[in-house]
Amino acid sequence: MSERLGGALARLTAAWRALTPEGRLAAVAALALFVTMLLPWYTLQGRNVSKSVTAFGAFSFVEAAVLLVAIAVLALLFLRTEQATFHLPGGDGSVVMAAGLWVMVLLVWRLFDKPHADALVGVDWGIFFALGAAGALAYAGSRMRRAQRPPAPQVRRRTRPRPATESPPPPPGTSVTQVLPPERPRRRARPAAPDDQLTIPLPPADDELA
Repeated sequence: MSERLGGALARLTAAWRALTPEGRLAAVAALALFVTMLLPWYTLQGRNVSKSVTAFGAFSFVEAAVLLVAIAVLALLFLRTEQATFHLPGGDGSVVMAAGLWVMVLLVWRLFDKPHADALVGVDWGIFFALGAAGALAYAGSRMRRAQRPPAPQVRRRTRPRPATESPPPPPGTSVTQVLPPERPRRRARPAAPDDQLTIPLPPADDELA
């Protein structure tokens, strides 16, 4: 018996270490939700009786749903640490967040619609702690969902290739000296020689044509 108990504690300890920070927050919130069911949720007031009742003392559909959510979330987290491979619609974070929101709706509804009993039933302080634990569970589920979302792919900008003649820019802080190519000497125009004459042929005269 002691060996089985020690093995169970070892598995629970290993599971707690394997959880992510978001998973640990969800586990604590689910465990706190279960513990709040042992607190006084309702008060019975009658002629000869006035006492507080836990969630198990006035067990109905609402209390059963709260208990089922707390156990299901703890079982889900434990199975994930045991490398259980099964797919849930929307992922574990979406399921945990939806479970926390569902419990919050049920508890708010229970604040206005008390369970039927012979005596007059009022709400006690324990149900408000349960409402806070349900909100913490929904918050933990939203964090799990955000952590499981893959990062957005980075779009790489296409850069135009530099021509082969263009050199990369120098690093900052360096002085740049521009070297200009040597200037070619201009060729001087050769002066015209005095003997060079331009001969223009003239048309024949009229007497030569006759």
